[in-house]
Amino acid sequence: MRRHIPFEDLHNFRDLGGYRTADGGTVRWNVLYRSDSLAKLRGPDLGRFRALGVETVIDLRYPWEIAAKGRLPRTPETEGIAWHNLSIEHRPYDQAEIDPELDPWRYLADRFAEVAADGAVELREALEVVAAADGPLVFHCASGKDRTGLLAALLLGLLDVSDEQILDDFALTELATARLVADWRAAHPGRELRWPGYGRAPAEIMRLVLADLRATYGSVYGYVTGHVGLDAAVVEALRGRLVEPAPESTSTRACPADQGRIGRGVRCMGSPQARRA
Repeated sequence: MRRHIPFEDLHNFRDLGGYRTADGGTVRWNVLYRSDSLAKLRGPDLGRFRALGVETVIDLRYPWEIAAKGRLPRTPETEGIAWHNLSIEHRPYDQAEIDPELDPWRYLADRFAEVAADGAVELREALEVVAAADGPLVFHCASGKDRTGLLAALLLGLLDVSDEQILDDFALTELATARLVADWRAAHPGRELRWPGYGRAPAEIMRLVLADLRATYGSVYGYVTGHVGLDAAVVEALRGRLVEPAPESTSTRACPADQGRIGRGVRCMGSPQARRA
């Protein structure tokens, strides 16, 4: 399957399917997508988008960003798509103006921590929308990098996808960096791009973000069910909707540090059930 889905004007549209879960399952293809701003959809891209069968869009941008740049176009190709604006970031900052003397990845990880702290209500709503959606869904921000990257990491973490795969998924934005920088320059003629790391998404950022979440909340699962307030039943609904189970009805796995509970039909290696098996 193809992870990157090509568009003319979207640079970072990806399928989140195919990642393996701790119990041997696989995140389903063609169900959950992440992207840069869908406001850029036009012309032939609209037909390509419609062919994916997307029924729900979550726009993570600020309302003022939407007012300035637009939202999902209202066209025959997008008719009937449910659109949700859930702005998870509450403290805006200008990445183009990041001080080049700062440690950039620590700086961005700290901004992720702010979003995780401030955006609990919107993140909970976003996770609930994903869990309740009937058909394919896409979530996006402006570049599909930071806000989108955080929500993708939380979703994959709740599905028991390994850190290594979560970091790899985050870093795939690096393939779009040159086009994201070109878009910025086209939108800001005559302005200097002060920070040379603009548009970058190295895995180290997400490594720091996950470490920060665990240091503060114990685990991704603990953060989401604690600070964010997501009901555990919604986590189960996410797994049921987004994960294709392993062929065996009962599998054995190492208990993930982020879960703190054993799912139905799963024997964790090292657990009393597994030792008795």
